[in-house]
Amino acid sequence: MIKVRDDELFGSHLALPTMKTYDEFATALQSLFDPREAQSIARIVFEDCFQLQRTQFAQAILNETQTAHLQSIFSALERNEPLQYILGQADFYGLKFKVDPRVLIPRPETEELVEWVLETISTPALTSSPRILDIGTGSGCIPITLAKKQPRAELWGLDISPTALALAQENAQLNQVQVHWLEVDILQETLWLQHFPNHPTFDIIISNPPYIPEQEQALMPAQVMQFEPHLALFVADDDPLVFYRQIARFARQFLRANGYLFFECNEYNAKAVVALLVETGWKQVELREDLSGKERMVRAVFA
Repeated sequence: MIKVRDDELFGSHLALPTMKTYDEFATALQSLFDPREAQSIARIVFEDCFQLQRTQFAQAILNETQTAHLQSIFSALERNEPLQYILGQADFYGLKFKVDPRVLIPRPETEELVEWVLETISTPALTSSPRILDIGTGSGCIPITLAKKQPRAELWGLDISPTALALAQENAQLNQVQVHWLEVDILQETLWLQHFPNHPTFDIIISNPPYIPEQEQALMPAQVMQFEPHLALFVADDDPLVFYRQIARFARQFLRANGYLFFECNEYNAKAVVALLVETGWKQVELREDLSGKERMVRAVFA
């Protein structure tokens, strides 16, 4: 039997639970999320919105203004809005980034890709001041993090979306780093030389491109479909590897000898990305799993 709520029958909204404490908020969230995720969300809200430490949670009682803010956050979560968009920020590799529906929310898997890049930068094979390009940069989380962790590196971030690049620029200022931003459609090969007249140019090229076939939209969570930019997520069903193929072509023109190409992948197409790179002459093609055991990252060397 399907249980129908009174507010669905009569068109009115049930009163939200009173939430003046951490425990009340975390308990209320369990109507929307599993207990572990509810606790995580409650912790983030109390730390980021109310500047409270975990040791202060148990004793803290919110005032009327804070309670109203908490109620509005709960209501937005009920509407499937991602917490990061509600708060206007996301954590990535220990840094804060502004986020809104112009850009994808940075994911933990991308942190693992950045970690692999940082490992590679530390090897003797690379110059001490590597030139690095991130294609499809979105919020700028990849080049900004690399600039923060490797101040001697030169960073570029490329995206087709001018609104995404505007936010990325804000994030560079927020994190006090210098990144060169470029508005380019990487699929338009005729534009490459207009923006990159000198080649080879880069030591490392990175991309987390759109890779979800459009036919899989029905499988995506509601909060992704309703709020995150489809331009950065989905690719045509008839050629789901189009971005990987074109970026690999671009990298063969603009990577220096023995430069590195990094991709983040869909776990279901990662082996196909590896095969594409091997077939087109890339060397030392390596596929890595993320911490969940899913094949999500590829690194290749331009011989």
